[in-house]
Amino acid sequence: MKRRDFLAGLGGLSTLALTGQTVQAQEAWPSKNISMVVPFPAGGQADIAARPVATYMQKVLGKAVIIDNRSGAGGSLGNSTVARAAPDGHTLLMTLSSLAVLPESDRIYGRPVAYEVDQLQPIARVLADPTLFAVPASAPWKTIQEFVADAKARPGAISYGSSGPFGTLHVSMEMFALSAGLKMLHVPYRGAAPAVSDLIGGQIQALASAPGTLKQHVDAGTLRVLANFGAERLAAFPDLPTFKELGYSDVEFYIWAGLFAPKGMPAPVVTKLRDTVRDAMKDPEVTKVFEAAGNMPAYQDSEDFAKFVAKDSERLVATAKKIGKV
Repeated sequence: MKRRDFLAGLGGLSTLALTGQTVQAQEAWPSKNISMVVPFPAGGQADIAARPVATYMQKVLGKAVIIDNRSGAGGSLGNSTVARAAPDGHTLLMTLSSLAVLPESDRIYGRPVAYEVDQLQPIARVLADPTLFAVPASAPWKTIQEFVADAKARPGAISYGSSGPFGTLHVSMEMFALSAGLKMLHVPYRGAAPAVSDLIGGQIQALASAPGTLKQHVDAGTLRVLANFGAERLAAFPDLPTFKELGYSDVEFYIWAGLFAPKGMPAPVVTKLRDTVRDAMKDPEVTKVFEAAGNMPAYQDSEDFAKFVAKDSERLVATAKKIGKV
């Protein structure tokens, strides 16, 4: 064999070896523990969505799936952390519908944009619950009509909590306030859980949050819910009217939770991750956790989820622009 042909053969073998190594590396995912970033404190909607899915993934994949509650800036800190992470499938994000609103809020305030939505790849939607309007059980209001009448009589006197400016809880409450012509005092928190705690304690007077963060407190008699931001009544709260039923036709808000990854992951990793989450959402142990918390599973695979995010985000960004600087 001529030297030239021999060297060419070696080159071909090297290429095959490198290709084989790449395929093997991709097929080996996960090769280390997985971090699932939740951009809010423990106990909120994103955290409720993340934990049973992470438990299932850990069992199936054979690597630890560690929940990283990285709260701050209404969720922007955790979202941007994952947007900048290596696209190797070892850093994931379980986030909420504020995902698209937060970059818009940076633009509204003239700040550097922390991340863009297109830096993240939708993997699957897990939950899609409407927010519920809650007040302390000791509050004088038994209906939305009573609340609106009092808020109009005392502009700026009634305070409400949120997970931060332009987060899910803030946008939903401002959507209602704009529709009803109310002026309330906004008190931002680092997430839903501390806001719920202060609502129970009476430090704030109202809150819009997910059923899963409110149901145990409603059942315990410490909170009262007055309205549902969804288009239809919920099975877990069958007697709770929707805002649309109450005459607020433009008030509709869903606090969905979904799994994302940094854009640019290898196709085999994406496929395995999608398959794993799909199977997790079929697992009775996972769905039982959600249903016990008052959250009905609302699974969508990546393609349908991407379309859903685009449509929902368009509506929420328009609301954010109406809110303006706060």
